[in-house]
Parts: sequence; C-alpha cells; structure tokens
Amino acid sequence: MKTFFKRTALLLLLNGLMAFDAYGQNKALSVDEVLAIFYQRNLDLIAAQYNIDQSQADAVIASAIPNPNFSFQLSELSGNLNNGASATGCSHNPGVSCGPAEYFSFSQLIEVAGKRGLRIQSSGFATQAAASDLQDAVRIFSNMVRDAYYELLQTQKNRWLAQEIVDHYQVIAKANQLRLHSGDISESDFLRVKMESVRAESDLDNAQTAVEQAKAKLAMLLRWPEQSLSFEAKEQWPTVKDLGQGLSREQLIAKALEQRPDLQADKLRAEQADKEMELARRLKYPDVTVTAGYARDPSNNALNSGFVGVSVPLPLFYQYKGEADKAAVQFSQSRLAVEQTELGIRQDVVGALATWHSTDKIVRRFQDGLLNDAVVVRNSAELAYSRGATSVLDFIEAQRSYKNVMRDYYSALINRANAYYDLAKAIGVEPTNDKASGQKAALGQQ
Repeated sequence: MKTFFKRTALLLLLNGLMAFDAYGQNKALSVDEVLAIFYQRNLDLIAAQYNIDQSQADAVIASAIPNPNFSFQLSELSGNLNNGASATGCSHNPGVSCGPAEYFSFSQLIEVAGKRGLRIQSSGFATQAAASDLQDAVRIFSNMVRDAYYELLQTQKNRWLAQEIVDHYQVIAKANQLRLHSGDISESDFLRVKMESVRAESDLDNAQTAVEQAKAKLAMLLRWPEQSLSFEAKEQWPTVKDLGQGLSREQLIAKALEQRPDLQADKLRAEQADKEMELARRLKYPDVTVTAGYARDPSNNALNSGFVGVSVPLPLFYQYKGEADKAAVQFSQSRLAVEQTELGIRQDVVGALATWHSTDKIVRRFQDGLLNDAVVVRNSAELAYSRGATSVLDFIEAQRSYKNVMRDYYSALINRANAYYDLAKAIGVEPTNDKASGQKAALGQQ
C-alpha cells in the first residue's frame, strides 16, 4: 500500500517538476504536483505513524510456528564413571569405564484448539486495518494540502486584483493631473482620488504579505521550507466530475459507507477483536509439549535406548477468564467505534453535499452576470467621471464595488473548489485531475 502511493507520487512529480529551477525562479505548480511533493516528502512519516511496518511484522510473528527445544544432559558423574557396568554393550571388566550417562532430547510445543490459526486471522485483520488507516490519512492530509494550495491561489488572485487596481489608479491619477491643471476638476476631487490610489497601494502591500505567508504555510506542510519563495500556485481549477452530486442524500451516504477507509478500518478492527475474543476463550484448552530423545545410560540393562513423553499444563486453578472478559470488552468497544464512525460519515456527507450545492450556486450567480455588471458599472462610472457627468464619490464607489465583487468572486471560486474536494473526502473518493482545467477566472486575464 505504501509502495503504491510512493510510485504514484513519483510519477506525478516527474511529470510536473522536470523543469523546476532550484535556484530561486518561481515555478507554477498544479495541485497534483503539490500533492506529489507532499507524498514524496511525508509518506514515510505518515506510514510510520500508522504502524504499517509494525503490523506487517506482527503478522509474521503471529504465523510463526514455535521452535523446538534441544537439550543435552550428562549424569552419573563419579570417580569410576561406571567401571564394569552390566549394561549390554559395555565392557564388564571392573577396570574399564563405560562413561557417564548421556541424554539427548527434542521437545516441540503443539498448539491445540486452532489458536495459531486465530492469531493469523487476527493479525491479518490488523494489517488490513493499518493499510486502511494509511488510506484514510492520505485522504485527510491530501485535503489539508489542497486547502493550503487554494489559500495560496486565493492570495495570489487578490494580489493580482490589488495590482490591477493600483495600475488603474495610476492611469486615472495622470489624467486627473492634467484635468486639475486645466480646471476640469477641483483640488478636493483630485486629492480624494489620490487618497484612494494610496489606499490601493497599501492593499497591494497587504496582499503581497498574504501571498508570502500562504507560501510559507504550504511549504511547511510539504516539509519544503527551503523552497517556500520559489513556487506559486498555478491557476487550475478542479475538473468537476460526477461524484454522486445528483444522488439523493441517502444514496450518497450509502456510497460513502461502502468506500470510506476509516469505516473499513474500524470494521476490520472489530473483526480482529472478534478473533481475539475467540482466541482468549480457547486459552483454557492446554497446549501439548511432545518430547522425544535418545539415552546412553550404562546404569540401565540396555546401554542405548530411546524415550518419548508428553506434558500438558492443567488449568485447575485459573482458566483465563480475565483474558476472555477483557477481549469481550474490547470487542464491544470496537463495535461501538464502528457505529460512531458511521454516524460521523452521515454527518460529513450531509454537510459536504449542502456546502457543495451552495458554493456552486454562488459561483454560477457571479458568472451569469454579476461579474459583467461590476465591470460595466466601473467603466461607465469612469467614462462619466472623465466627462464631468458624475461626482468623484460615485466614481470611487464604483471602483470599490468592482474590487469587492472580484474579491467575493475569487473567494467563491476557492470555496467551491474546497467544497468539491471536501465532498470527495466525505464520500471516500480520491478525485484526480486528468487534465486540470486551465481556464482562468472570469476577467482574470485582464
């Protein structure tokens, strides 16, 4: 699972960053390229946090068969070492030693009642649950990265808007200078426009600061602080695909319950707890240790002989009731966790779906005429002001209205993008931009 994510991230990174200049030139990165950087630099930490490697090691341990024991023993050590031993195979001469008694044995623990099989099944569920945890972590962290990416894009759009307004006021200021000298406008009107120009420059400074802060935030999330000033967000909006937006809430909830990795992980842990409970109940069935060996004992009638034996612990005083009760409690807790996660998924889907519909409608309202109206009002006010047909206050108000509408539009675009990805996260779908739309926001290329 971890290898799959890393290979995917590497492919995305190679496709998007072949031309990256590490010496300080800004590189416009798409959201997929930013995600690829995040996976490459953070996936090992995330996997370690969710114990992927440990769960795989636990599975190996659970499936292991107990090793046999070998023992060797010397006995009947004395001064004469069985001189003249009567055992068949020894010299019966009183002056000849037959040597000490030697015992070689092997013992093997044999688990009964299917305990090893239950451990294997339990560890298998644990490994699958850890993999689902990693999927869920990628689902959550991916949206964190996207949120930071679109926050940067929004600050960049606000900076572009602030720069456009500054440039616009500079043109107006030059024209007003000429009009002031010719007596077409009063000095107070000239100063009002000049103050608005200064205010626009302050807005541009603040917008630039916001961009740098958003870059730093995204770079820290990527664990890439050395490049925090060397990249910018590419203006690519998500290609909206059918995630089930047209389904009813109950149908969408059912889809999420089938796909959400956090719910899958909880269900797998419930299965694991069930196996652990059954394993705890079977601990009262004692395991058997079988022993077999070879003996060379001069004190016996036969010098060389073999032996076998069986040992079984007797659960007379304690029958592992505590372990069984503890496992039953853990099973109940795991089932409760499944129910709580299901309730959380229902809430996530309902909220995300409502937010998506709301943000999509808002963007459509802007694009259906409000943006064009703001431009028309501004241009009309400028034309009227240049001909002395309207007051400076009406001109300034038209400029402010245009700025506010554009800011609200950029915010609506970002909110819709985040709502789209939040809906995908709530359903448990990982959206991909096959060819992310390169369309600019309306009026964004002016």
